[in-house]
Amino acid sequence: MPHKINKKTLQAENYTRLLTNDEIEAPLWIDFRDDPALSIYPLHGHAWGEFVYAFNGVMEVNIDQTNYITPPPYGLWLPPNLQHSGLNRTSVSHATLYIHESLCQQLPQQAGILLTAPLVSVILLHLKQHPITDTAEHLRLLQVLLDQLHHAQYVASYLPHTDHPTLKQILNYLHDNPADQSALSELAMQINTTERTLARLEQKELSMSLNEWRQRLKVMKAMSMLSEGKTVEGIALDLGYANASAFIAMFKRWMEVTPDQFRRSLEV
Repeated sequence: MPHKINKKTLQAENYTRLLTNDEIEAPLWIDFRDDPALSIYPLHGHAWGEFVYAFNGVMEVNIDQTNYITPPPYGLWLPPNLQHSGLNRTSVSHATLYIHESLCQQLPQQAGILLTAPLVSVILLHLKQHPITDTAEHLRLLQVLLDQLHHAQYVASYLPHTDHPTLKQILNYLHDNPADQSALSELAMQINTTERTLARLEQKELSMSLNEWRQRLKVMKAMSMLSEGKTVEGIALDLGYANASAFIAMFKRWMEVTPDQFRRSLEV
């Protein structure tokens, strides 16, 4: 039987201070942050587009009840004037490149995940390690980042989100317990509903089955763990698989590459 789902799971209270438009000093501006686990970015929007890149950890940004997850080396593109909020379930070190709306014509007009060239990661790390912002070199590197984003691959990879209190309770539980193997009937029992009712709720709120949602969640968590250097065997166990082969098959079905191939792509 699964553990009881705690209604207070993921009750984040650590709200993160947001930059205001007046504090962003140039059409291209970069900010670096180290946020603690369970830190929240409240709903907001501004005249700058944002490219958000996590050096480690996974950021979760909610836009119109859709969650966009950004494990390295993926970054999130947010067009200007888009209302969004964020949650870091774990501690995250990340960079945000602010791009004024006047420079966003060649960038996607909708939010999404961008798979960038390795050069982007190198430049972001260099800028983090050399935080002097008033040099010609700094400005040139920001322009190179913008040029690279023009050519980045757009990836529609996300987890649907819901504010429905019953289903949200289950999704939060599964986020915290990705190895849980409870059947739909067992999860339904924990929230005092029927399997049929829960199945209907999933399709209405998520437009997919809970099984598909769980696999997407496992892939996203695996991508983050692979970037941190964890072994495939260890990741398989952490995600509830009896052996590495089953995990590898699931990952390849979703990503079209094996976990080791994905890890090697991070080193290119």
